[in-house]
Amino acid sequence: MRKQKLDDLGVSAFCESMGMMVRSGIQTDEAVSLLQGGEESDGVLERGLAVMKEQVDAGGSLSAAMEASGIFPEYAIRMVDAGESSGRLEDILFRLSAYYADQKTIGEKLRGAVTYPAAMLVLIIAVLAVMLVMVLPAFTEVYDSLTGSLAASTYGYIRWAYGFCWFALAVMVLLAAALIVGSVLWNGEKRGAVESALRRVPLCASILDGMGMFRFTSALSTFLASGEMQDEAVLRSIPMTDCAPVEEKLQKCVARMEEGHSIAQAAYDESLFEPVYGRMLLAGERSGSMEDVLERLTSLLRENCGNLVDRLVGIVDPLLSGVLMVTVGLSLLSVMLPLIGMMNSIG
Repeated sequence: MRKQKLDDLGVSAFCESMGMMVRSGIQTDEAVSLLQGGEESDGVLERGLAVMKEQVDAGGSLSAAMEASGIFPEYAIRMVDAGESSGRLEDILFRLSAYYADQKTIGEKLRGAVTYPAAMLVLIIAVLAVMLVMVLPAFTEVYDSLTGSLAASTYGYIRWAYGFCWFALAVMVLLAAALIVGSVLWNGEKRGAVESALRRVPLCASILDGMGMFRFTSALSTFLASGEMQDEAVLRSIPMTDCAPVEEKLQKCVARMEEGHSIAQAAYDESLFEPVYGRMLLAGERSGSMEDVLERLTSLLRENCGNLVDRLVGIVDPLLSGVLMVTVGLSLLSVMLPLIGMMNSIG
């Protein structure tokens, strides 16, 4: 059975708690015991801490204990291992806490961007179903009683309303099915196929690239803070992007670094960042404040990802609301026009 992993918020809380205890001078084994407490629980963290306690009591390192527990992501384990090797464990733990808190925030935004359209699609499908099952048949009966036969009448609007509602319902059902299938594939082994489809939409491509760059700069900042050499830090940060187009750009930067260029110069030459961000990185490198600039750049990229997601939601919200209003409005107008014509002929 596959072990359940801690979510981003749980990893963030663990790293922050461990960081505070390391700062206070508490040894790793004692810190794990304090986090575990004396209560019996069957939660993910509690089970993991029980395994970790056995490992650290036997003289194992914190990173080895985290790996043995099976509840932490690979990135967190690598970072803690680098922090232990460089003697900067406290700093790394706090950086990891901030990183996973940011991941949680962005993840919630992305889920919100999917949840609202899904809810709107369900609402539109429900309204169209009511129109087809209750509203339009009621008007059909009225017109049949007034004209003797709807097919023989000149009021073909209602047939148009039926066709329009059926067409809109089919489109909405297809969109809902695509959303469900896409969500399943995204969480499975076909995530690449979903990303390829999303990249056909420019705004979605910008969000995916922005997420990849955010993960890269955060990882690079953390690796550099752990004492890694610049070349090695870049190479170890590339797999963290989880974004193929960004990885391709970074590989080009690595090739330029092998020619003797620094990461800042290579990133600027390959247009890895927007020009203003590239100049920030160059200035930080020349002034000896590379880590500070990377932290600031990570913060800016996180904000940019959030803004892009908000922009996507801002486009989808009125679009789906408009579809709902137009569909219902045109359908009702279609069935009301014959009634208006009858009233005018009577008058």
